[in-house]
Amino acid sequence: QVQLVESGGGSVRTGGSLRLSCAISGYTANIYFIGWFRQAPGKEREGVASIGTGGGSIYYAGSVKGRFTISRDNAKNTLYLQMNSLEPEDTAMYYCAAARQYRADVGWIRLTPSQYTYWGQGTQVTVSS
Repeated sequence: QVQLVESGGGSVRTGGSLRLSCAISGYTANIYFIGWFRQAPGKEREGVASIGTGGGSIYYAGSVKGRFTISRDNAKNTLYLQMNSLEPEDTAMYYCAAARQYRADVGWIRLTPSQYTYWGQGTQVTVSS
């Protein structure tokens, strides 16, 4: 079993920055890739960014490319999401997730929520204009 705990959410103005963290614990040896997702009220959960645990590729949703950066610190078992130039459209609950089964190293697969096994509880990000 794997546990994921997000932190770092908050309220910022347009153009501001936030850094989300996800502490990962438990049996992580069979985790192939990890990612960030978000869900706004009334909308489906969408993939934001994904990174392989064994040096695999990094993928971003088109809406955040160039503004968000995903990274991981293996020594600390922590996943990060640096979010810059935030916009009101980025307002959502942000979740980190981990995939137990290998999937093809392709962007649209790695950003699909159904490919992930374990989920955190989420951290709220609110961007006001």
